Amino acid sequence: MFCLLTILTQIGGLIYLISISFHKPINKTVSNKYYRQLTKLAVFIILYCVATFLIVPPLARLWGREPLPLSETDHLRPLNRLTCLFNRNYVCPRLKQATLVVASEMNKKYPGSILNYLDASFPFINSFPLMPHLSHNDGKKLDLAFFYIDNKTGLESNKTPSPIGYGISEGPRAGEVNTTQACLVKGYWQYSFLTKIVPQGNKVNFTFDSLRTKTLVNLFAAQNAINKIFIEPHLKIRLGITTAKLRFHGCGAVRHDDHIHVQL
Repeated sequence: MFCLLTILTQIGGLIYLISISFHKPINKTVSNKYYRQLTKLAVFIILYCVATFLIVPPLARLWGREPLPLSETDHLRPLNRLTCLFNRNYVCPRLKQATLVVASEMNKKYPGSILNYLDASFPFINSFPLMPHLSHNDGKKLDLAFFYIDNKTGLESNKTPSPIGYGISEGPRAGEVNTTQACLVKGYWQYSFLTKIVPQGNKVNFTFDSLRTKTLVNLFAAQNAINKIFIEPHLKIRLGITTAKLRFHGCGAVRHDDHIHVQL
């Protein structure tokens, strides 16, 4: 349990150990076995929430990281609030500022547009991995969701086909470079792994918004703080993106035709 909570949230294992110190008095005061276990769980949840939302943010700032907003703030929000609950929403101040600027610019160009962020980094320790990512361990990387059009209304949407932003891809069309297939042929089985475990049924309700997504990439590329951007090669060609900051992430990672990766 300690290892699992630490891998998932960084601080969860430590909070679990602290909560165990309450078990003895709980065992003495709560006679019913069922309520005793519920009380222990409630203590852990309370301690974890207090640490996550009140204690960790100011401590992380001492480490040089800041949390991205828990709810929509200046046209930026987490696609899934579990990202914040699991402490996966921490970035360096420069990256946070650049992201807020881009979110504001997107809303100016496309009124009503909200930028959905995905995984960033944990609040502490540069070498601590943010599983399952190969990087995202220093506060200098951030994943962002694509923009989509709602097929039912034909209008621009701030929703995505995947509840986590990953796993539902805008794959290569006939005649486009198929990096996914090339990586799989080379034996990189993990490259499309998320598409196998994320339900694909909601994909038919959305169309990839190439115009807003291209604008999003170019706005990040225009930020001096941003050094690299990852997106799948076939989308780079399809969208006509020419910035030198856009790179191929390599077959050792996972496919990037379901999200954008930006980094300082």
